[in-house]
Amino acid sequence: MGDNSKKRAGGGFSAWRPSLIWIAVLVATMLLLQRFALGQGGVVNLSTSDFDEMISLGCVKSVTAREDSVNVTGELVFNEIGELPESVKKQLADLPQGTKEVRFKTTVTKNPEVEADRIKAMREKGVEYTLKEAPKWGVISFILPIVVLFALGYFFFNRLSRNNMGMAQDFSRSRAKQSNPGELKITFADVAGCEEAKEETKELIDYLKDTSKFTKIGARIPRGVILVGPPGTGKTLIAKAIAGEAGVPFFSITGSDFVEMFVGVGAARVRDLFETGRSNAPCIIFIDEIDAVGRHRGSGLGNGNDEREQTLNALLVGMDGFEENDGVIVIAATNRPDVLDPALLRPGRFDRQVVLDIPDLKGREAILQVHARKIKMGPDVDLNKVARETPGLSGAELENIVNEAAIWAARQNHDTVSMADFEAARDKVCFGRERRSLTIDEKDRRITAVHESGHAIVMALSKNGDPVHKVTIIPRGQALGATFSLPEKDRMHRSKAELEDILVSLYAGRVAEEIVFGDITAGASNDIRRATEIARRMVCEWGMSDKLAPRMYGQREETLFLGREVSRQVDYSDETANLIDSEINAVIEKARKEAFRILTERRKELDILAEALLRHETLDGSEVTDILEGRELARDLKAEEKAEAKTEKPEADAESESSQDGLESRDAEPSAGSGEEGKG
Repeated sequence: MGDNSKKRAGGGFSAWRPSLIWIAVLVATMLLLQRFALGQGGVVNLSTSDFDEMISLGCVKSVTAREDSVNVTGELVFNEIGELPESVKKQLADLPQGTKEVRFKTTVTKNPEVEADRIKAMREKGVEYTLKEAPKWGVISFILPIVVLFALGYFFFNRLSRNNMGMAQDFSRSRAKQSNPGELKITFADVAGCEEAKEETKELIDYLKDTSKFTKIGARIPRGVILVGPPGTGKTLIAKAIAGEAGVPFFSITGSDFVEMFVGVGAARVRDLFETGRSNAPCIIFIDEIDAVGRHRGSGLGNGNDEREQTLNALLVGMDGFEENDGVIVIAATNRPDVLDPALLRPGRFDRQVVLDIPDLKGREAILQVHARKIKMGPDVDLNKVARETPGLSGAELENIVNEAAIWAARQNHDTVSMADFEAARDKVCFGRERRSLTIDEKDRRITAVHESGHAIVMALSKNGDPVHKVTIIPRGQALGATFSLPEKDRMHRSKAELEDILVSLYAGRVAEEIVFGDITAGASNDIRRATEIARRMVCEWGMSDKLAPRMYGQREETLFLGREVSRQVDYSDETANLIDSEINAVIEKARKEAFRILTERRKELDILAEALLRHETLDGSEVTDILEGRELARDLKAEEKAEAKTEKPEADAESESSQDGLESRDAEPSAGSGEEGKG
């Protein structure tokens, strides 16, 4: 209770302290101004004789004197300055032009008789005479403001010095965020799609919970585990799950948090991090994106690289130096293990590399089930189908699909998330959002329809390619149209026949434009770029050329500091280079001719599919198959039936009206006849 009251009292004073300091500065300044200021306007110095003469001339308006001082001040007033003393005239001439109020100061002798005569003369001239008493504080009132200002200056200087020292210490402290046991609610139940990685890391949890289980037989737990995998595969998530399962302090930091603009700060932060870890052992230290400080030494540019290498050296020593780190386990994550320094990956530092790859079908379904627990799903949702239709997606992308499906369902005012919502979310995440607001004229729409029809027909007829999922001329992302295919299963390898079919389908759009319009556009630039890259790799990397030996042509040169490929070393002769060019051209030309042959034979279906795209804008794979097999689209048949029903309905209405008229006439005839008979 007492401590809390002290804290509150201290906090209250701390809150008021800046205001009190500024009030003290203001008071001291006002005292100094009061002490030294002589008011507005000019000031002249008068000798005693000049002062007496000015009184006799009637130029003195007021006089202020003090009992304990020989200094006298006052205000002057002038009618004419011709009779003034020369010294006074000279000082008045030196005053700024336009001075309205002239004050004076002088020194007089403390002689009672002289003072009495002077006071009498002033009263005769109507001078306002004021005699002030001696101040009680005396010299203290003069010195106190100066002392206050010096004290405040010393206080501010001392405070600034301490702040600078504290700032320097703060720079050298680790930026790691500590999570105590129980704070992290994530466990292995929240991690799916990486069962092998979970098994690898469960040993760390067993060790942290019961060290004697391993030490009694002489086993040494790995000091470090590095999680490797593409972005979005769950590296950070599994590190949090380890901390949540182990129930030990968890320190998390990113590689970029170590390095600052000041030299030596990164190494100091690494040392502080490991000291904190040792004081909280057993614990886990998690370093995300470790490639920011763990890149290969000697691969940088300038002094910034020296600072990064110092940080790396401190990290190497901290993980396996002379000091023991028992109970401190370091977990790191990166998607660029190829750029890390070899000393960082040796046994004794990062003993294990746990690979988290893109999940397979079973893993994708498990990930979808984990994230689907947070949303309300309809009875028609089949997560296995969603998993089959999302090959190659990471865990983060699958989570995004679930979230986008929930958002789409909410926008459509649905109570639950249906399968249609999942399909819309999948198309948005995988293929981009539709841009229906983009205005496209009819000519460009027709070119796009023909282009995408060429892709769709060749892909649908391909023996080794993936089936067509959807073809659309609605702009998505940067494309004016797109043809989407979804693999029926996870592919681990690509055969030469599959790659050749991909090349044929890539050139089909350009060939379709050439067949229909007799001209080509720049819309196939992305197709050509992708086809050229595949053909080059088939010849230079995958050994799929009949005229070249199956070897690598051109070694990649990478700058580790930049972490990306910047050039390709030529390790072959000019004759081989010419042969490589001719082989790449042959592969591409073969694909283009095959696309031309297929679309020439299927010219009728090409026109029908293009017209269907112009009418409906989007067709699914089954509708493309119907057109290729000569069947009419189901939606067109329904539209025709509705149109026929509408045309038949007016005819039926006309017949019913005429029959109704006939009934009315027949009814009228008997009545008329009866009338006539009555008359007869």
